[in-house]
Order: sequence, then C-alpha cells, then structure tokens
Amino acid sequence: MPTAIAVTGADLVLPPTDPATPNAAVLADPAARTLDDSLTELRRLVDRFGHVLVVCPAAAPAAVAHRLHTVRSLLESDRIALVRTDLPPLGTAVLVRQLRQLSACDFSPGVLASAARLLAHYIYAGAVLGSVSRLDRVPVTLGSHLKSWLPGANFAVLAGPTPRIVRVGADESDFTGPEFTTRLLIARGQLATEWPTTALAPRWSVAGPVEETPLPAGSPAWWGTPKLVEFAAYLPDLPVLHQLVASVRRETCHWCGMELIGDRCGFCAAPLADAAPVQAGPTR
Repeated sequence: MPTAIAVTGADLVLPPTDPATPNAAVLADPAARTLDDSLTELRRLVDRFGHVLVVCPAAAPAAVAHRLHTVRSLLESDRIALVRTDLPPLGTAVLVRQLRQLSACDFSPGVLASAARLLAHYIYAGAVLGSVSRLDRVPVTLGSHLKSWLPGANFAVLAGPTPRIVRVGADESDFTGPEFTTRLLIARGQLATEWPTTALAPRWSVAGPVEETPLPAGSPAWWGTPKLVEFAAYLPDLPVLHQLVASVRRETCHWCGMELIGDRCGFCAAPLADAAPVQAGPTR
C-alpha cells in the first residue's frame, strides 16, 4: 500500500504524470474545520494507508503548522511526517508530485519522507517579476531594488537551489540552470512575458514542450507581486527519480527507528548521529 501524500492546499496538487501516479489528499483549512474534524481527517488517512507524509510550505500561515503539530501530538502517532519546504508554491507543487510518483515505488515511508530534502535540491524554482521591491524571500541587492523602479523593467529570479536575480534583457549570463535534463513548468500571473518559453527554456536545454498550469494561490504573496510568471525546472522521469533516491545510503534513525537517507529523519527530524550529509546526483 503506498504511503499517503497529503497537502495543505489544493493548488499544490498538479495533474498526475501517468495513471500510476497516486493522487494527494488535500487537508482542510484549519480556519474552516474544528480540531476534532482535523483529528478525524488525519486518523482516517493513517488507518487507510499506514503512514502519511504531509507537505506543508514554510510560508504557510502559522495556524496551519500549529494545527498539524497539535493533531500529530494528540493522535500520538509516529506514522505522520510533517515535511516542511522553503520552495516557492510552484516548486512545492512539483515536489509534491515527485513524492506522489515515488510513493508508488518500493521505498519505505522513512526514506520517502527524508527524500523530500534531496529532491528539492534538484528543483530549479523561480519567476519573472515586474518588480522586486517587495520580494523578501530571496536576497535582493540595492541595485536590483533601484532598477525595479525603471519603467518596463522585469527581473528573472531563481529562489533555489542557488538564489539569483538578473534583469531580463540585460546581462543574463549568470542565470545558469541545471546541468541535467529537465522539463519546464510555468504558471502565469498578471505579467505579460514569454521570457520563460522563448529565452529560459532554450538556455537551460529543456526537454520537450514547456508545460503550463494555473498559478498557485500563494504565489503572489510569496513573490511579493501579482505581476509574475512562475516557473520550475524539474526531473520528470520516475526511473531517474528512483535512481536518485535509491543511490543514497540508507540509515536507521537512532531516535524513532525509521529508515532514512541523508542527515535527518523525515519523521522525527532527529539528525543522523555521527554522520555527514550524503547527497547523490541524477544521471543525464
């Protein structure tokens, strides 16, 4: 039985890549549900699937994270993992879909939960913005702030894995992309630009056509403006994702006993004792 992947918003659920990709469970907004309702909701998921991974963006309202921690504590369950991520909304949705893909494979719940940090490193998530004046989740130089006041100035911003900001149409040479084959997904806000399709995709040697999806509800707040086109370059193929995760040495958490990869348990967040972080790379 696959480990259940749950999310805190319906906009984090992208269409499946194939019929074998499981769907994600969308948890109700705490503001619209009582604590008892939230308890029942997660208890049913645990009873049905055995283990549940809840992906909760770091930018989610504090009430959402607080409710999740409260429910897990009240259920006294060690079968619920809270996966936090700093990725922007579209990148988070891509990560959720990759976890859904891998949940149908032969990975244990502990490996799957701890794999989220590894997978996030290979998602190149960014946006084209009409202004960076209110952007506070990516370091912005004084020069970029000043240039954002120029009429018609657009900025290409990469949130991760390495933050970068360049002015579109100026020197874009520093806006380097992944050194492995990716697909590109975009979501259009209120900015009229084709830069991700006409300039970024060829520069990053994106495979296949550029895909489009509706803009996640949280994107304007995350990027500080509704005038944007969000994008994410990602590893699309399940065999590559499987190899990436399977190639990392597995350990046993000294605290909760779950299997893990990397340097931290995905269920109890305990660090791996006396070990350095382990990382693998995808194959072209």
